[in-house]
Amino acid sequence: MTEIERLREQLKRLRLHTMAGIFEDEADKAAKSQMSYTAFLARLVDEEVASKTDRSINARIAKARFPAIKTLEAFDFSYQPSLSAATIKELGELGFIDHAHNVLFVGPAGTGKTHLSIALGLKACGQRKRVLFTPAMSLLDQMVAAVVSHTLGKMLEALGRLDLLIVDELGYMPIDTQRGNLFFQLVSRRYEKGSVVLSTNKPFDRWGEMFGDDVIASAILDRLLHHCHIIATSGPSYRIKDKLEKVKKGD
Repeated sequence: MTEIERLREQLKRLRLHTMAGIFEDEADKAAKSQMSYTAFLARLVDEEVASKTDRSINARIAKARFPAIKTLEAFDFSYQPSLSAATIKELGELGFIDHAHNVLFVGPAGTGKTHLSIALGLKACGQRKRVLFTPAMSLLDQMVAAVVSHTLGKMLEALGRLDLLIVDELGYMPIDTQRGNLFFQLVSRRYEKGSVVLSTNKPFDRWGEMFGDDVIASAILDRLLHHCHIIATSGPSYRIKDKLEKVKKGD
């Protein structure tokens, strides 16, 4: 085994795979440019760190279970003039997570709530935060299943460790008493400890109707809204924008 082959194998054993793949070419470049040993080593380490950072972020995105990749940069604010681009971009700085504050997107279907929720989640993954995206009813069904299997405590503990929990589309289906109580337990567990981004089509004065219980709805809202950024969306559905434009043009 040559010295180069031995070095490559040793780097792989140390799981420095990027360095193992590039050190030979980088050594040639360093020799031609008369780079110092320190600068050459720094170059290799920088490449390894960048590679590991990319892998770490991609792993967090995969664990977050986003249904699609949606970014703040791709959001069409011209179709949502009621939204403040400056406010959304400030939320994208993630200060709300550092303070365990919540973000509630409230408005009709198709007005960008899910897009913005995912976009904030992606920003959080980029900052190596622990993130989970879940449809509201899927989450509640899983909690009911956890009650049956006597694992609710373990589930609540895992959800409580997240830096950001994104609950999507709350209110599109009625919620029974058991699920309402379970959601209250979850909100209470995360209160002032971890951020929740939640999207809903129901205004707050209809949450009692949504949960079928004014008392539980009030208790949930009390905790969610105490430290909260409320973002109201409005207007027609973005998803049918192109179809509406074609109708106007007579296509």
